[in-house]
Amino acid sequence: MRRPKGIKTKKSVAKRFKITGTGKVLRSHAGRRHLLSGKSAKRRRALGKMAVVSKTDEYRIKANMPSH
Repeated sequence: MRRPKGIKTKKSVAKRFKITGTGKVLRSHAGRRHLLSGKSAKRRRALGKMAVVSKTDEYRIKANMPSH
């Protein structure tokens, strides 16, 4: 069976980033996996929220997610 034409999505990128409806790229923060008792509640809360990727890195992420 033949594979359909087109650029395939890089799955490692698709799992790490999310593209919003307006085209912004969101990422999660590092440092939320372990050693959380040493971090303040405010810092832990902030690490749980998504952050916007800078414009300079945005194009590379979008290039690996052609479906968006």
